[in-house]
Amino acid sequence: MFDKILIANRGEIACRVIKTARKMGIKTVAIYSDADKQALHVQMADEAVNIGPPPANQSYIVIDKVMEAIRATGAQAVHPGYGFLSENSKFAEALAAEGVAFVGPPVGAIESMGDKITSKKIAQEAGVSTVPGYMGLIADADEAVKISNQIGYPVMIKASAGGGGKGMRIAWTDEEAREGFQSSKNEAANSFGDDRIFIEKFVTQPRHIEIQVLCDTHGNGIYLGERECSIQRRNQKVVEEAPSPFLDEDTRRAMGEQAVALAKAVGYSSAGTVEFIVDGDKNFYFLEMNTRLQVEHPVTELITGVDLVEQMIRVADGAELPLRQEDVTLTGWAIENRLYAEDPYRGFLPSIGRLTRYRPPAETAAGPMLENGKWQGDAPAGEAAVRNDTGVYEGGEISMYYDPMIAKLCTWAPTRAEAIDAMRIALDSFEVEGIGHNLPFLSAVMDHPIFIDGTMTTAFIEEQYPEGFEGVELPEADLRKIAASCAAMHRVAEIRRTRVSGRMDNHERKVGTDWAVSLQGQCYNVVIDADRDGATVRFDDGSALRVTSDWTPGDQLATLDVDGETLVLKTGKVTQGFRIRSRGADLKVHVRTPRQAELAQLMPEKLPPDTSKMLLCPMPGLIVKVDVEAGQEVQEGQALCTIEAMKMENILRAEKKGVVSKINAGAGDSLAVDDVIMEFE
Repeated sequence: MFDKILIANRGEIACRVIKTARKMGIKTVAIYSDADKQALHVQMADEAVNIGPPPANQSYIVIDKVMEAIRATGAQAVHPGYGFLSENSKFAEALAAEGVAFVGPPVGAIESMGDKITSKKIAQEAGVSTVPGYMGLIADADEAVKISNQIGYPVMIKASAGGGGKGMRIAWTDEEAREGFQSSKNEAANSFGDDRIFIEKFVTQPRHIEIQVLCDTHGNGIYLGERECSIQRRNQKVVEEAPSPFLDEDTRRAMGEQAVALAKAVGYSSAGTVEFIVDGDKNFYFLEMNTRLQVEHPVTELITGVDLVEQMIRVADGAELPLRQEDVTLTGWAIENRLYAEDPYRGFLPSIGRLTRYRPPAETAAGPMLENGKWQGDAPAGEAAVRNDTGVYEGGEISMYYDPMIAKLCTWAPTRAEAIDAMRIALDSFEVEGIGHNLPFLSAVMDHPIFIDGTMTTAFIEEQYPEGFEGVELPEADLRKIAASCAAMHRVAEIRRTRVSGRMDNHERKVGTDWAVSLQGQCYNVVIDADRDGATVRFDDGSALRVTSDWTPGDQLATLDVDGETLVLKTGKVTQGFRIRSRGADLKVHVRTPRQAELAQLMPEKLPPDTSKMLLCPMPGLIVKVDVEAGQEVQEGQALCTIEAMKMENILRAEKKGVVSKINAGAGDSLAVDDVIMEFE
């Protein structure tokens, strides 16, 4: 077995590989750019080597710099993680020439299956059903428009070397095809150093389901079930689960066997993923094969007990797989939510800055296991498990140079419903401050009827949030629970306040019992009947809720029991109440005496400033180009400028017809959130 492995990556996946290597007794080497000097993966590794400036194309994807780090540290093997150099055959060749093991598939498999165009041709030749499309390289935007018309809109414009949603656009018109081609080409060049583009038919109402395969160098290959990855935004996966709520056993077997056959056809070894789109009749079509570890691999590990990183390392060292297909069982259900540094209230645009607070929920273990390379089968399972794969820490910086994903929160439970319940509590317990993040949106998805039913398609976000995410309106039952909890919490805070003030000896008699709780446009008049164990909160309609908790004033997280159900609230102080965040909602909850509530009704509402005639920068980023000039008339939907942040290009468009009166920034300028880019008459 190897003594030392270099991880040619960063962030959460580098930390993930280090954890398994440490468990196996293998020393690790981290590489880092100037922006990642204090990164978590650097702190966790046994050694760390700086490889250059922040941009990935000057550091993480420069093969020569990575090879220098390997030579300097004497690493015997390299795990590439995902993205960056993970599917770069030239990197694998350079390692082979140096006598260093690549923890991944052979060069030939990378070349044939890692390239999206070549892999489709091989799949077609092997008799695998594929999506209609143009497999040749596309020279320019005019040719892209011509091909798109031949295939028929809508089409998917994709980077041949792409992955992770980078270099992908859906086009419904000639104009969108032209713009999408150029944006995809630019993103592909920046992210992968390869700007080749191809186009295929975009199948409407599809489900994105992928098969995890694992092969060794001795001709053995297995599939480890499937992952449902249909909830996506801009072709970037947001929520994944295993198994899929849609597949039956026959379809699962057919997809798995086809995936393994395809892998064996190219001499594949290591972990890999074969992606399919599946229609409503369970017909499936090959999309591509990712010749690397997938971002969403934890859900497969949670339901199978197989540590995929460990098996990749053992396969790279020449070992046989420790199990056969008949040994694989799927136990329970696992769900993964990707925590992104992006603001859902600003159209999910990237957010950067310092993590002033970062407190994930406590991790717990449960489910099947594969220990020391030996299959344990259906090991005793706990009630639920929480896993958080992350690459950041409180006080760390979220950089503009890399992917905005900062953690993957996973839950496992015996059933899908229980896994969803566990995820709801875990999301509510996850404290993140200092940056915009998508935790509220993830909570909203977990409560959405379509997700709960398991009937989602890849159009879920587009169809259910056509105007973007604007927060959550909680149902009456949830509002009552929060109102009762806040009333009980307010009483505790009032008791503490009176104690601190020293104004009374018997403070409990002086703290009132009648309160008016207002939130989300509702006002509840309640009476609190408290005792040593908690409080019974009675509403004026005669109903009551029993609230118990060990919350103390100043705690930013409150875990309460409300009539036997767990309720987790993120709390902050506002005048006469709390800022409460729970289940995707962000609420101001005012707890007042009846007289204070009466007077509050007379207070005027403060209106926000008018910015309707300004184009504000929605995120920190770099202006790539400005498409208009002062004095120009623009139409609704017209492109105004393009901003690049976290390897993604974002085109800002006019919301309505108008005339540009002033332009305050130009190409090459770095802007902060809400900087005024241009003004209108």
